[in-house]
Order: sequence, then structure tokens, then C-alpha cells
Amino acid sequence: MRPLETLLDTSQVARRLGVAQITLRKWRLTGCGPRFVRCGRNIRYRNADIDQWINRRTVASTSEVAQ
Repeated sequence: MRPLETLLDTSQVARRLGVAQITLRKWRLTGCGPRFVRCGRNIRYRNADIDQWINRRTVASTSEVAQ
């Protein structure tokens, strides 16, 4: 049996990404932020999903479009 992964809350992810919590809330509404887990009324994030989201936005120049 694998140990459960620690899930991060909105404030922890906002600090990690250097954005405001309201920005994460807006990204959830528009679907452009990292994938998240709904635990009842709580929103949590997996580290792997945040890493994947960051990797998809990594570009080599300002003229390159991130996905």
C-alpha cells in the first residue's frame, strides 16, 4: 500500500507560485490553472499536478507561446 500524498491548500500553492489566492480561484473557474482535488468543500492540489502545470508553461523565449 502506498502512503497518501500530502495535498496542498490554496494558500500554500499561491505562495509556491508567487500569485494571490484570488488568482488561483479565478484559474479554477476558467480551467487554466493547475488541476486540483475537491475534498468535500475543500480544494487541494497535488505536487505532481503543480509541477506538470509549470512544465507545460516553460518556454525558451518571449515569442514562444506556452500552452
